[in-house]
Amino acid sequence: MKQAVVWCRGRRAGTLIEDENGYTFVYDADYLSLADAEAVSLTLPLSQESYHDKVLFPFFDGLIPEGWLLDIAGKNWKIDVRDRMSLLLACCKDCIGAVGIEPLIKEGE
Repeated sequence: MKQAVVWCRGRRAGTLIEDENGYTFVYDADYLSLADAEAVSLTLPLSQESYHDKVLFPFFDGLIPEGWLLDIAGKNWKIDVRDRMSLLLACCKDCIGAVGIEPLIKEGE
């Protein structure tokens, strides 16, 4: 299982998880309680309910580099270009725009 913290404008907005059932995105309760909280994407509006899909949500998939930059990322980190979650974790910490993705590291790991 791979997990990521999703940041929006420097604030922790939610968690993205890949497991054997697909992908899950859930907003953090603390983020939802902010008066100026905003959705990370129009396709993922603010909600206390989690979002589930068999494939990586198009918004997150769109953050992954393409073309020659994807080739470089795949070769340097030895990541299969079909492993979208690993590419997202490796390449999207400091993306252009308001959203960033970082691996979720639990205490003791």
